[in-house]
Amino acid sequence: MKPMHRIQRIVFSGSQMKIKVDGKEVAVNLTKVSPRLLKASKKEREAYEVSPSGYGIHWSLIDEDLSVDSFLGIKHLPSKEFVGK
Repeated sequence: MKPMHRIQRIVFSGSQMKIKVDGKEVAVNLTKVSPRLLKASKKEREAYEVSPSGYGIHWSLIDEDLSVDSFLGIKHLPSKEFVGK
């Protein structure tokens, strides 16, 4: 399976997480996005896995999952089968 996104780097600084994804640098305010990551230790923050599809990042030590699409401002609409025809 070819990954949807390519995560190149994740760096934490205070309440910000900076991600280099698909060649772009994106800053994420953890206060708004993830109180768990905001409170996490350095060890917990650095213990992440990128999903094989490239859609998400998982921090197993704090049981947190975040969508890469949300960082990039990509929104998915429900398919017709879920909305009704």
